[in-house]
Amino acid sequence: MGRKHRKSEQKAEEQFMEQMKQTVVDESETIPQQAEETAVREQEIGEEITTEESKIESLTQEIQTFKQIAGDNLEKALRAQAELENIRKRTTRDIENAHKYALERFVTELLPILDSIALGLSALNGTQDVTGLREGMDLTLKMFNTTLEKFGVRAIDPQGEKFNPEKHEAVFMQELEGAESGTVISVAQKGYELNGRLVRPAKVIVAK
Repeated sequence: MGRKHRKSEQKAEEQFMEQMKQTVVDESETIPQQAEETAVREQEIGEEITTEESKIESLTQEIQTFKQIAGDNLEKALRAQAELENIRKRTTRDIENAHKYALERFVTELLPILDSIALGLSALNGTQDVTGLREGMDLTLKMFNTTLEKFGVRAIDPQGEKFNPEKHEAVFMQELEGAESGTVISVAQKGYELNGRLVRPAKVIVAK
C-alpha cells in the first residue's frame, strides 16, 4: 500500500514538472512575440506622435502667418482712417474758407463802382452840369449791371410780355386801350435771377 502511494505521488510529481516545463516553453515562445508586438505598437505610436507634431507645427506656422496678415491689415486700416480724418479736416477747412471768402471776387468787382459813385458825389459840390452828372450816373449803372452779369445775375424786365406768375408779381391791374389782357404794361420794379434761380420777382402792372 505504501509503495503504491509513493508511485502515485512520484507520477503526479512528474506530471506537474512536465506541465511546468510546458508552461515555461509556452511563455518563452509568447514573450518574444509580445515584445515584438509591443515594439511595433511603440513604433506606430511614435509615427502618430511625429505626424501630430508635424500638424501642430504646420498649424502654428499658419497662425503666425494669419497674425502677420491681421497686423498688416490693422496697420493699413489705421493709416486709412488717419488719412480720411485729414481729408475731412481739410474739406471742413476748405468749406469754411469758401463760405467766408465766397464774395471776395464779387466785392472786388464792386469796389470800382463804389469809387465811381463817391467820385460822382464829390463832383456834385458846386456844379450845375446836370448833363455830365447824368452821364456819370449812367456809366456807373452800366458798370454795376456788367458786374452783376459776370456773376450770373440777370435782370427781369418784362415790359410788354405776358404776365408770368412764376417770375412776376402783379401789384395792380389796369384797363388800357389797345393792350391785350394779361400783358405787362408797366414795370414798377425789375426782378432778378441768379444763375437761373429767381432772387426777386418783377413787380408789374398788368392789363385787364
